[in-house]
Amino acid sequence: MVQSRGVASLIVAVLLVLAGCGGFVANGVDGSTNSPTATETATPDASLPAAANGTLEVHFINVGQSVATLLVSPDNETMLIDSGDFTDDGEYVLQYLDRQGIDRIDHFVVSHNDADHIGGNAAVIRHYETEKNGVGVVYDPGIAASTQTYERYLDAVEAHNVTLYETREGDRIRFSGVETTVLGPPNPYLENGARNENSIVIRIEHGKTSFLFTGDAEDDQEAYLVDTYGATLGSTVLKAGHHGSASSTDGPLLDAASPRTVVVSSAYDSQYGHPDNETLQRLSARSVPTYWTATHGDTVLTSNGTAVTVSTQRAAPTDPLSLRSGDPISPGTTEPVTQRATYLPRSSPRTDTPAATDTPAVTDGGTPTENTSGDLIIDRVHADAAGDDRDNLNDEYVVFRNAGAEPLDMGGWTVSDEADHTYIVPDGFTLGPDETVTLHTGSGTDTDTDLYWGSERPIWNNGGDTVTVTDADNETVLERSY
Repeated sequence: MVQSRGVASLIVAVLLVLAGCGGFVANGVDGSTNSPTATETATPDASLPAAANGTLEVHFINVGQSVATLLVSPDNETMLIDSGDFTDDGEYVLQYLDRQGIDRIDHFVVSHNDADHIGGNAAVIRHYETEKNGVGVVYDPGIAASTQTYERYLDAVEAHNVTLYETREGDRIRFSGVETTVLGPPNPYLENGARNENSIVIRIEHGKTSFLFTGDAEDDQEAYLVDTYGATLGSTVLKAGHHGSASSTDGPLLDAASPRTVVVSSAYDSQYGHPDNETLQRLSARSVPTYWTATHGDTVLTSNGTAVTVSTQRAAPTDPLSLRSGDPISPGTTEPVTQRATYLPRSSPRTDTPAATDTPAVTDGGTPTENTSGDLIIDRVHADAAGDDRDNLNDEYVVFRNAGAEPLDMGGWTVSDEADHTYIVPDGFTLGPDETVTLHTGSGTDTDTDLYWGSERPIWNNGGDTVTVTDADNETVLERSY
């Protein structure tokens, strides 16, 4: 925890005047049930979570033109980031939490106090404090809003005596089982305290995987993040800022975060045009698969520490420029999710020096420890094609990347699955440094970036399989299970 600041005391006073409530503690981070009360002073605590084990779940709830994200840590602690729009008063969020059997919210993160992010705050606090096992701590950026939705939220905090922390860059949220870093808002606030530009930004690491949540951060806060943190923003998964608006998820942030996949939360018929075509163009230019709650429905990402598996209610396009061709799915739809794809975190083989071993062992991203062709890794596996797999074979694919500094001559190499279906890379095919090639299951014309298996039936099992690559001398180059 960090000590309270004078400016924080002024903000507290403003909040008390606007909402007539107490229970606000400046700059706390302790998420335990015996957290300081409003009259106590937080004390420093620089402890970090232990090394990752188990599974982290991240649920992007389909709440229409809004956002609400549930996280369940490997130690079964829960975090809720935002609670949907004021028009449904938390209905969709509460229904989803109940379906998931969530009986306590340990950490309630309010990215910022716009009504489309705090619409269910009062209802969630009231429900969990009166009918469940309570809310542990609420984290708030400390910038007030003059709306009834905001007043009801703070009234609920006061009525149920829930601890409320002003949370700023550098504070720690002790979310058990993972490492959580608060990257925003900075001190002093940006843009004279504009709410979007001072969203709570958090990055969560579980093993080698990571997730970046930027609230409604726009160009100024994104620029601050890139200037301050650079490549350390790198994340396996990025939640698109501000529902995919043109003013967020800009090129520099995408280049710094370098996500494997992006999730957009907004309505299918968004009156604001979210996600904006400019944002989709930026994602497409970087070949980032994109999930949209409006067409994929509830989107659940599961990390075992080495890979992230994405499951959605509906199969829909993930090509950013094809998102709108998917059919809409209404908020509150209760059909189960189905596994769609698996994404591996980016590795740094140029700086890693794995120990030699008689039997090549797979390390991060599928990189073998022997040096012969250890620069080939798997970027992602897309096993579940949209619609019927048999009718859409080219949407079933594996993306390989050369993570090394030298070209890889892959001519004559073999790719196979657990059932010993095999594909032979054409003679003369070379994969340049940091370049990718997508191996599609169906038929097409081979290029430098796309190869085609030519199979008349699906290859990769939706429920899990093993990708094995051997070189022209029949030596195993890469073996990766998903």
